[in-house]
Amino acid sequence: MSRLRKVVMLAALIPLTLGLVSTPAPAAPATFTHPGVLVSRPQLDFVKSQVKAGAQPWKAAYDQAVSSSYASLSRTPKPRAVVECGSYSNPNYGCTDEREDAIAAYTDALIWYISGDARYAQKAIALMDAWSATITSHTNSNAPLQTGWAGSSWPRAAEIIKYTYSSWPNSGRFGTMLRNVYLNQVINGSNSNGNWELSMMEAAVGISVFLEDKTNFDKAVTRYRNRVAAYVYLSSDGSLPKTVPGSGLDTRSEIVSYWQGQSTFVDGLTQETCRDFTHTGYGIAAIADVAETLRIQGQDVYGTDVGERLRQALGFQSKYQLGTAPPSWLCGGALKLGLGPVTEVGFNALHTRMGIAMTNTQTLTERQRPAGSNNLFVAWQTLTHAANPA
Repeated sequence: MSRLRKVVMLAALIPLTLGLVSTPAPAAPATFTHPGVLVSRPQLDFVKSQVKAGAQPWKAAYDQAVSSSYASLSRTPKPRAVVECGSYSNPNYGCTDEREDAIAAYTDALIWYISGDARYAQKAIALMDAWSATITSHTNSNAPLQTGWAGSSWPRAAEIIKYTYSSWPNSGRFGTMLRNVYLNQVINGSNSNGNWELSMMEAAVGISVFLEDKTNFDKAVTRYRNRVAAYVYLSSDGSLPKTVPGSGLDTRSEIVSYWQGQSTFVDGLTQETCRDFTHTGYGIAAIADVAETLRIQGQDVYGTDVGERLRQALGFQSKYQLGTAPPSWLCGGALKLGLGPVTEVGFNALHTRMGIAMTNTQTLTERQRPAGSNNLFVAWQTLTHAANPA
């Protein structure tokens, strides 16, 4: 049995004694803002004006989205009653179809709002209706992660359509699907690698906004803040990274093992940096996405330790993604790069709106424009968040 698997299995058995994170979450808003998952109406209006003016990089990003397969008006949804997802997508019974239909619905919703072409709103509705009429559950080992990924995209699409399009008769059924098939699966989190729980909390927060569910919103935000603190190291944490309640990480050796064998901790290092930058990118994306949704809902966490951890994580990973050779103490001197199109949301929040200089993150972000999709849960960040002041 691997040490990591042992650590996860011990989660329910060993009391937490090191670096307990118990940051209290702010209360849910008295009134939820809609559309309010990842993008707000003022943000959408800004993008619409830039695209209409032919301004860059928004016009190129919009053209990228429109020309993608996700925006095809001939797309046929492929819903399943039971989506079965095993480790490393084996088996893959409906997993790719579900994620990509969810991204397609979000893509169509964005294009509808920016262009005013009702065909895209209707296609988004067709995709959401097909799945809400069919799916009942997710199964197998990757079910929590799959639910988090798809569950992050669905409410983005649903928020735009419900609050900007004239009619969606089955929106209530879609909400029932989100609650019974997705929220129930993700709300209690995961003791697996941190990107799992961060994606699950992105889904939980977004779904709670759509459902106007204050209880689960608060629960998800609390778990999110605990996980962010345990995912990105800051020197103020002490000699060891923080851990989360129920993690079962009780000794230094267990924590080092959980951090992929990394025993030297510096600002911006993540729990999965030494695993690979791709999974690290998933975690960073989810941190930024939730922070953006919270800001729209009146709970700006960018000025808290969440924002500082996000800033440090973006800068640290961007430096090496740009080509700096890692020192021998970092992951044994070898990194697996591939951060992905995940920097735009956090960079916009911290640099554009807050005025923080982020040289490496800025270079990487601008080099990657227009940022497309990772085909899991990240899509069109340049279009929605590049230099967006709203």
